Amino acid sequence: MGKRTGQAHRNFILSILIRQGTIICPDNQTLQGDLYIRDGKIAAIAETLNPNELNDDSSTDLQPLQIIEAKGLTLMAGVIDPQVHFREPGLEHKEDLRTASHACAKGGVTSFLEMPNTRPLTITQAALDDKLQRAASKCVVNYGFFIGATAEILPDLLTANPTCGIKIFMGSMHGDLLVDQEEILDRIFSQGDRLIAVHAEDQARIAQRRIEFADSQDPAKHSLIQDNQAALNATKLAVKLSQKYQRRLHILHMSTGEEAEFLREHKPSWVTAEVTPQHLLMNISAYSQIGSLAQMNPPLRSPRDQEILWQALLDGVIDFIATDHAPHTLAEKGLAQTLEQPITVATSRADTILLEPANVPSGMPGVETALALMLTEAMKGRCTVHQVSQWMSGNVAKAYKIAHKGEIRVGWDADLVLVDLHNYKPVRNEDLLTKCGWSSFAGWELTGWADTTIVGGQVVYANGKVNADVRGQALQFG
Repeated sequence: MGKRTGQAHRNFILSILIRQGTIICPDNQTLQGDLYIRDGKIAAIAETLNPNELNDDSSTDLQPLQIIEAKGLTLMAGVIDPQVHFREPGLEHKEDLRTASHACAKGGVTSFLEMPNTRPLTITQAALDDKLQRAASKCVVNYGFFIGATAEILPDLLTANPTCGIKIFMGSMHGDLLVDQEEILDRIFSQGDRLIAVHAEDQARIAQRRIEFADSQDPAKHSLIQDNQAALNATKLAVKLSQKYQRRLHILHMSTGEEAEFLREHKPSWVTAEVTPQHLLMNISAYSQIGSLAQMNPPLRSPRDQEILWQALLDGVIDFIATDHAPHTLAEKGLAQTLEQPITVATSRADTILLEPANVPSGMPGVETALALMLTEAMKGRCTVHQVSQWMSGNVAKAYKIAHKGEIRVGWDADLVLVDLHNYKPVRNEDLLTKCGWSSFAGWELTGWADTTIVGGQVVYANGKVNADVRGQALQFG
């Protein structure tokens, strides 16, 4: 664990010197050296920096210096998670902005983009303003919010700010946020120029297959109902409309090999796509192992889909990674007991866990485990640490035009995470900060856990604890 010297002061921001860490720099470069933070920005990077020479002699506002000894640790740009569901307002029994942002800090996530399916829905300027005010008072990391599209196409869809973009649920949704008619989708794509992000599933096909599989006892029934074709149909439609209007499009949580191969051949330069760690690392076999804790939208797929998604990510067809953090209580998942150990479905408990998909909410938490999951894959040789940093930070900042974030550069915001790539430890439900208190990855041995997380030049997580006094900032989008 990084060793720290210096005394924290509550009334002003410390300057920080991170010494002798392995710094993940842009352009696939690595530096073993020092990084200096002042006024919330990265002020200097070098092989060695002298603490006595760091403060500008002309400044009358000398800041106390905190030193973090980072030898043996790796310094990366903080993760920007571009798809989360933090449940506030209206569903705080599952999660809230405070608990979720603490979980972010523990997972090395320094900024997040949150979805509009709260109560009330985030479909007006007033609802957006309410979320921004809540976040300003509660969030220890930076934040941004989507505004949701409805079939009514409210005026605020075009004017509400600040927002990272418009979210459209083409499927796997009910109520006002479901927009599944092509003529309405066409109208949304034709108006304005802000980014549109789509949950791409064909609602009509899902409804038909729900009838077809009504009597099925297959544990993977959810994946059979919301099948690969349902995802491909919606992705093709979204890309068609994007091409028609030259509209900036982002495809959320891509899950199938068919979608990836379609984009490989037909992806315009203004379209981006993301994938989740769970779609890369879990498949339909998880239903028989962890039951309802494996259920999410879009569903887990086959091992073949996993391999194609991995290759598409490595090749740049898929641009970045998001968690789709979407917690539910254990009771809602059909598990009334506390999970202190990894869950394995046994015959005697199968009727408790393998519930009818229609009766179980879809979604799983992810902000605390995503970085460690991906860095563990890097240590296996499946990808590089630099690639993980680009997928989880740099490419996200570029896609959403978030200035001065996502890479380690002098003058850029000091949103950083120090990770330990040499020690492995298991995911344990009892260690999690997310309010739901469970992980679908419980029991997995991972490395790359956050040692220290820094947001805006302030240490927000260190020594296993969150500094609840830190506040993140509202993200600005170009």
